[in-house]
Amino acid sequence: MQTTMIRKSHHVLRCLGVGPHLVALLLASTACEPVDEAAELQEPATQSQGLESTNGEALNGLAFNGLAFNGLAFNGLAFNGLNDARFSSWFEQDPAQAAMVMKYITACAVPAGETRTYQDDNGGVYVWEGALGLAPDWASGMPATVLEQQLISACLAAHVNKYGRKVAISVQGNDANGQPIPTPPEELQEFGQREGCFFGNLFIHEGVFSGHDARPLAWNESSVRICALGQGSGNACEPITRIGSCAANCTPDPTNKYYTHCTYKGTTYAAITTRIHPQDIYWCGDGTCQFTESCGLGISTRHCALDCGLCLF
Repeated sequence: MQTTMIRKSHHVLRCLGVGPHLVALLLASTACEPVDEAAELQEPATQSQGLESTNGEALNGLAFNGLAFNGLAFNGLAFNGLNDARFSSWFEQDPAQAAMVMKYITACAVPAGETRTYQDDNGGVYVWEGALGLAPDWASGMPATVLEQQLISACLAAHVNKYGRKVAISVQGNDANGQPIPTPPEELQEFGQREGCFFGNLFIHEGVFSGHDARPLAWNESSVRICALGQGSGNACEPITRIGSCAANCTPDPTNKYYTHCTYKGTTYAAITTRIHPQDIYWCGDGTCQFTESCGLGISTRHCALDCGLCLF
């Protein structure tokens, strides 16, 4: 099982992009191990869930199974009151899955250097680390503003990849105060391929959307990041809806490095933009049979005889 890495400044976030099953929006990385009963007798078991963990584990069923987005995880969640009865009731339905939800919500919403802690009914202690700090009001315990709702939704969607494979991405955008996510020049150089835009609002069930930046994949190209780079529009990465070109639907920042807002069906949303390594776009004929390519008689990714050979059956 693999992880998706997100590099911001000199901080590396490692998270898992999962496929479009029931979850398709939350990326899981560190699984919660069962609390050892002997350890419980001595002191609470602490499970730190920072995005620097390399223990990548796919976790399905988080985003739209009624557990994560049932109104409590978002609208009823106050980051300064994780131990109230409502949160505990929600969390204890499925601690492992709820911990994954909180891990990535915290990473998107809370600034780097801060943590949020929860102690469950069995004395287990969970610690989630902040990273991008996109929602300062919500992170301080206030209700999430509409802008913060949109930014967190976009942040979660940006971490998704259809195949759950390891891939590094660079995240661009503004926080809810209009401050850009810090990005050194060398990061832009390393992640030289503009990839996609992500936006929407999961808090009020308006959905999440993605588009391709620069260009979509050609007929002989493939990538783990097809949810942004795929051609055309549609629900191939459901529940993310592809809307086509970012440039046709979004407003760039003054430097033209990322998009600040995108409009879909008359509603304007705050956006998150992503960049990837150029080598994370594969093409039939590059000499490697990628997992996104198949054997065959042609040179398309679905029938890539150049890289994968002829089919034997």
